[in-house]
Amino acid sequence: MALIGRLVVIFIGFLASCLVGGMIVVGALLFPEFSDLGAGPIDEGTIDILLGFGFIFVSGFALVPAMVIVAVTEALYIRSVLAYAVGGGLVGLACYLGLVPFHPETMQFEGIVRRHLEIMTGAGIVAGVVYWLIAGRNAGAWRHPSPPRKPPPPLPSQSRPDGR
Repeated sequence: MALIGRLVVIFIGFLASCLVGGMIVVGALLFPEFSDLGAGPIDEGTIDILLGFGFIFVSGFALVPAMVIVAVTEALYIRSVLAYAVGGGLVGLACYLGLVPFHPETMQFEGIVRRHLEIMTGAGIVAGVVYWLIAGRNAGAWRHPSPPRKPPPPLPSQSRPDGR
């Protein structure tokens, strides 16, 4: 039963981290548009749609690499925030490099935009920290049952309700 509860917490942590990562990606990619003073107000419906697509994009591409990081941290009881930040950065890097064409003849990625690489890696780092806040702090705790509680100490003799 503890494993099922842990899987639910992992799933909720993954969804929350993907939402935050998607928000960072959409916000950072649209920042030049936000900074244009002549653009006027931005439609909230458009932002909602973009955030939804950002969430779908990040969660779809990050699922497999993130589950590898989660499996490793759960198996090895890794609870360090630094480990989750580095793992999130690697997941963001893997998601970006998965979209860039790779030429096996030259063994190089072609068309890497440094700003986009930094945005995806940064979003992965923040998403890793969000995952740690929700699920990573208790990684591997489902394996060990909680220790039995000690019985409470006896009451003093003068505190009995019947007055004896």
